[in-house]
Formats: sequence, C-alpha cells, structure tokens
Amino acid sequence: MRAFLVCTLLFVGGGLAQEKPGKPGDSPALTIYNQAFAVVRQSLPLELKAGPNQIEITDITAHVEPDSVILRDLKTGRDLRILEQNYRSDVASQGRLLALYEGKTIEFLVTDKDNNRRLVPGKIIRSGYVPHYEAYSQYGQDYRVAQAAYASTGTAEPLVEVEGKLQFSLPGQPLFPALADDTILKPTLAWQLQSDKAGPVNAEFSYVTGGMNWHADYNVVAPVSGNVLELVGWVTLDNQTGKTFPNARIKLMAGDVNKIQPGVGTLARVSAGSASFYGFGQPAVTERAFDEYHLYTLERATTLYDRETKQMEFVRAAGIQSQRIYVYDGMKVDPNYRNYPMEQIRQMESYGIESNPKIWVMQEFKNSKENHLGMPLPKGRLRFYRRDSDGQLEFTGENEIDHTPADETLRLYTGNAFDAVGERRRVAYKIDYNAHWIDETFEIKLRNHKKEPLEIRVVEHLYRWTNWEISSHSDPFSKVDSKTIEFRVLLPPDAEKTVDYMVHYTW
Repeated sequence: MRAFLVCTLLFVGGGLAQEKPGKPGDSPALTIYNQAFAVVRQSLPLELKAGPNQIEITDITAHVEPDSVILRDLKTGRDLRILEQNYRSDVASQGRLLALYEGKTIEFLVTDKDNNRRLVPGKIIRSGYVPHYEAYSQYGQDYRVAQAAYASTGTAEPLVEVEGKLQFSLPGQPLFPALADDTILKPTLAWQLQSDKAGPVNAEFSYVTGGMNWHADYNVVAPVSGNVLELVGWVTLDNQTGKTFPNARIKLMAGDVNKIQPGVGTLARVSAGSASFYGFGQPAVTERAFDEYHLYTLERATTLYDRETKQMEFVRAAGIQSQRIYVYDGMKVDPNYRNYPMEQIRQMESYGIESNPKIWVMQEFKNSKENHLGMPLPKGRLRFYRRDSDGQLEFTGENEIDHTPADETLRLYTGNAFDAVGERRRVAYKIDYNAHWIDETFEIKLRNHKKEPLEIRVVEHLYRWTNWEISSHSDPFSKVDSKTIEFRVLLPPDAEKTVDYMVHYTW
C-alpha cells in the first residue's frame, strides 16, 4: 500500500508561503495546528480610492491575533499599506450595553407576581460590567488577581435608581432605545488603508486565530488469532472560532513548531499530528514533508461550521505484520525515591527491593513500505481491537504514538498479562564502604499459566552506580544501555522458571 504525496506550502513562523493568487470569491484556506490555533487565508474584495481609505472588516474569527494580519494584492502588485489598525471584540451584550448607557435612564420590562407586565423607568448608576476577562492570559497573575478583586468588591453588581431609590439588581429586562454609535455586533478590524491607486482589488487577507484544533486517532484490528493487523484512522477537526468557513480548503500541520504563548514570553512546542492514505482510489488526505514538518492536505473542500466537530477517515492499511511482546520490569520504586541521586541510592540498602508482579503486554510493528505503511505517522491515540471467534470486535488496549517517521518501529504498551506473573526479590546484599564495592543478588521467578509457550523479556535496572559487572548469571543476557540489562526467557505452557544474577558495583 502506497502513500499519495502532494506538495503544499504554508505560513510558518511569521512569513507567508508563496501560493498562486486566488480568483475573486475563492473559498477560504485553513492550515490547522493541533495546539488550538490556525492560519486563515481568504480573498477580500475591496473598492479603494487613491490615498487613505477607512475600511471595517467583520468577516473574521472571534479569536484573531490582530498583530498577525497580512494584507497583499497578489494579482496586480498594488501597494497596500495598513497605516493604522484597531481591533475591537467587545461585541454587543446586555452588560456591554448597560455600560454604554451608564448615567442614562432606560425602561425595564417588569413582571409582577400575578404575571402582569409593565414598563418601569430606571437610571443606570453603575452597569456592573467587568470587561477584559480575555486579557487574563496576556497580563499574568497580578492582573488576574486585580480583576477578581474588582469583581468581588461588589462593583461587578449593577446599581440602578428606580423611583428615587437605589437597588443592587436590575428591576427587570432592560429595553435599550437603540444601539450606541460605538457598539459593534461582531469582532471588527478597523483599518486606515493606504493605496497607491484607485479601483477594485481582490486582496489576500491572512491571519492567525485561536479557537481551532484537530487531532488524529488510529484504530487497529487484529484477527481471531495471529498478529496481522488492519489500521484505520480518523482526523477530527474542531471549530470554536465564532466563524463558519464555507467550502474551505484545509491543511493540517504535523511537527513540533515553536509558538509564543500569549502573556508567557516563552516558546512552547506545538504538537500537530495526522496521517493519511487509502489503499484504493483517490486519497482523502495527502502528505508531504515541508521544511522540518509534514503537511497533510484534505483533498476535498469542506464546510467547517462554527462550533462544529467534523471527523473524516484518513488512514487505511492492511496486512501489517506485528508481534506481541511480554516485558517483565520487576523493580517497584517508592515514588518518594524517584529523584534521588545515585550517590544516595548507593548508600540505601532498602532501595529497589519492592516487587512488581505485572508483566506488560506490548505491540510492536515497523512503519515501513515493506510492512504496508512507510509514511510519517504523526502523534495520536492508537486503539487496539481483536476479533472474537463470533466475529465481534473486542477492545484490548490503547496508547498514544508520538510523531513517527517512516522506517521507525512502533512499540506500545496495551495492558498487563492475565495468565503470566512475575516475582522479583533480593537474596543477597554485601557492601564494603572502605573498599568501595557492593554485591547485590536478585532472583526473578516467572510463571506462565497459558496453554502455549511464552517468551518474556526480563528487564533489570542497575541503579547503584555507573561502574558495574555481572559476576554470575543463570541465563544469557544482553546489555541494553549503561544501566540496563535484559534476559529473554522462554517458558513452556504451565511452567515456572527462575532467573538469578549477581551484580558487582565499584566506585
């Protein structure tokens, strides 16, 4: 099964990739990252005069980053410059209108206990409107505390004068005579735009917005017996931007992209992920390396409504050869000791003697063309299922994969074995502080209650010091790294086996 590739270019890190200019009325283009932001590119038809122009734009999201705005005339090369930009997101609401009418008298629709309604005039002394909740993330803890203190003092309650008396609540439903001149109904960008010539222009308008996200999920199905897998995946798009994107062309970015978080001043790694290919027909999603990342393009334009979650199948592969691996890591460490340095651990006789009886079950397969995969698989949740003898799928575990390049091996923990048990205990411990050595001996018992043979990989951590040697051992072992060894033990059905070894530390 082959992956289908398409070249795509994207806005990354403050610049905009060169794309062919769109035709008037072109559908919007989105590049979505999976850390709740996206890049929006859309056509913006303008009728301009030479010199300064006053323009208001309301066809934007509620989470636009105003300082990310780019406006270009790609078609005629006209010189467009935004001399001044003002962004307002304080859209009309009851609290906002009450604030605009402070000091004025309006009517309130009051319902009495008999359900009779009448109009009562009331003067708004204080609206109780507390703005700037969205600024919490930008101005930090001190600002957040100050705003919370402002709200808790009672100043967040409305104060209304009715028939010469003050009350700390609205007497009824406020009826506003009209919208104030400075009221807006949608988030608005107001531009003072400079053009070098008059006439119509279809400009490209781009910006970064929050409120949009996506993630990938993989489902893996194993047969009744054996480990030849089928893999199917979904991509889930989530639009909470306050704007609908009709017939949008959508790309997904996979990789670790640095983006400055508002109000933090540090760079955060952006994890994006998705993958894609079909084994037949036109691919739903195509992939290609782009810079240090990977881009995935949805081949069909789709409408992404505000507050909509949209799912699309984007991966399908069969005949994936895998193997099930059993791992026994028997050392159980008290969490209080996890960050202790080796100098302290070396002196602690009781360290590392608790036993973990669970044997882990792992699934392993290679992401290669020979194994019917062989394309970058980005981060996402991977669920395992196995068919029962009656044909029904049963869930057998799940885990997450990180961004995985082609030809790398995936190994995932899916749960603990039911019919296999491990037991680890220390049987000898000697230390000579003057001669600077420690001898430590362990015994590992493995029991297989299955009706078929089982290979268990016994992992042992040599945690006392960096200088060590295995003085004696009952079974062959391999050195995994500078602090780890592994025994591979084959157990017959319904059998028990004991593995022991002694490690000699010097310093």
